[in-house]
Parts: sequence; C-alpha cells; structure tokens
Amino acid sequence: MANVVITGANRGIGLELVKHYRAQGDEVYGLCRHSSDELNQSGAKIIDKVDIGNPDALPDSLARIKDVKIDLLINNAGVLARETLENWDSHTVEHQFRVNSLGPIVVTHCLLSQLRKNAKIAMITSRMGSMADNTSGGYYGYRMSKAALNAASVSLAEDLKHLDIAVGILHPGYVQTEMVSFGGDISAETAAQNLAKRIEELNMQNTGTFWHANGDVLPW
Repeated sequence: MANVVITGANRGIGLELVKHYRAQGDEVYGLCRHSSDELNQSGAKIIDKVDIGNPDALPDSLARIKDVKIDLLINNAGVLARETLENWDSHTVEHQFRVNSLGPIVVTHCLLSQLRKNAKIAMITSRMGSMADNTSGGYYGYRMSKAALNAASVSLAEDLKHLDIAVGILHPGYVQTEMVSFGGDISAETAAQNLAKRIEELNMQNTGTFWHANGDVLPW
C-alpha cells in the first residue's frame, strides 16, 4: 500500500485520481480548499483549507500531514482564465501563476523531507505551456503559467536525481471538467486512468520528460 498525496482532490481529474488510487488499496490524502460530497465518500483522508493559490500559507496547511511518508505526490490543482490582448486582466494572470506555477513547487518544497527514496512526483500541466505546440495564441496567463511550471519541473527532476525521485510532467488531454465548462473530448475518469499509466511508467530514465497522458512525448 502506497501513500498518495493529491492536490485539487475535490473534483474533476483530482477526484478521479483519488478514486483510482483508493481502488488500488492505497492510502490517499486529498488536499483541497473545500471538500465535496464525492470526496467525502471516497475513503480518502481529507485535508481541506489548503489553498494552492496562497503559497505563503502552505507550510502551515501542510503541517497537518507532516508525519506522512509519501510514495507519490500529484500536484494537480490548477486554474484557467481566458485573457486576450483585447481583454486583458493582470489579476487573473497573476492568480494563475500563483496556483499553476508557484503553488506546486511550494507544495513539493514543503513535503520534500517526507518523500520516500524512489518516490514519484507528478506535475499535471498542459500542452498549452508548449512553445512549439502554440498555433492559436491567446490564453496568456494559462500558457505562461504552465510554461513556467514545465520549466520548474525540469529543474526539479534534475535536483532530485540524487534522491532517486522521478518527476513526471503530464498533460491530461482535453478533459470534460468544470474548468473548460465540460467541453472536453475525454472524461475525467479516462484522463485519470491514462495519467496513472504514465505515472506507473515513470522512472529515473524518463524523469523530466513532457508527456501527453496518451503516451506521446510532447514538444517544449
């Protein structure tokens, strides 16, 4: 039985990842700002009032699991806004950076001493952070924040090699979640299953690689 910590666990992909690892018999710690009925019924240990968008408060929030030895950390929490050049909002851009970029690194920093040797870290990012894959523009805050997360995750993969901790940088696909008004082309359950496969395959040879959950390697 592994100890699995998942952020953004109350809905969407995070909730389905909770269900997946609980079904495997793992002990799951579901981190969220506010729980949900489904998360309450999942059998996970719920750690609420964890605001990834408030990195300064994370050390105190995460102190509640300070005695947990972690086998898998999934930094899943994220937000999406839709800025354009004509419809710009610096506040939403900054918020996306705090949640999508800074938050996952602060969570990892706070929990670093609790990661077991050979533990794994999965960063749930987006191909919208790719430079080579951007052929449509827009989404400034989301694209920039996910590109920043990708860059930080590569550094993390390098810095943790001496501890044999592998880092997966994973795009889940276009998923039917509230974030995209349920307009995706795969269900959150399918996305979670695909992500779990990539996490299972994650090792010290492919650490720091940018993957689509379907198994394709994505361009930077």
